[in-house]
Amino acid sequence: MVSWSRVRNGLLNAALVIGGVCVGVLLYGLVTRVLIPQPDPRRSSDGSELVGSIIQVEVRNGAGVDHLAAETTHYLRRRGFDVVDVGNYETFTQERSVVIDRVGDLEAARRVAEALGLPADRVQQDIRRQYYLDASVIIGHDYKQLRPFQE
Repeated sequence: MVSWSRVRNGLLNAALVIGGVCVGVLLYGLVTRVLIPQPDPRRSSDGSELVGSIIQVEVRNGAGVDHLAAETTHYLRRRGFDVVDVGNYETFTQERSVVIDRVGDLEAARRVAEALGLPADRVQQDIRRQYYLDASVIIGHDYKQLRPFQE
């Protein structure tokens, strides 16, 4: 027969281990948030009239290579951007990756391009307010030059 003190000691040890793991996870989160610089995913103050301050983007795979849009989405989300839609572009013949401004806020589109490692000349403007997002990212066949695929 197992004594009550032995059961109680086992439960206390389990609680200590769980508490220690929780403290470790919290410390890791604090250290990574403080030490790793993040790009600024917020809109400029003179930007669009959409609600919220986080830049909202869609990511489209224009190269036809599996998981390009998903990898780019994970990369942008880790950097604080709000990726609201992911999928394939209308064709898989996109040679160069581009960021398209959809609301007339070129600065927001430039921030997305900067996060991906795209030069400013790859930012285009095609305003489509009905999309309810700030920018569209079209991944082209040059995807290996983008930051998400260099890490």
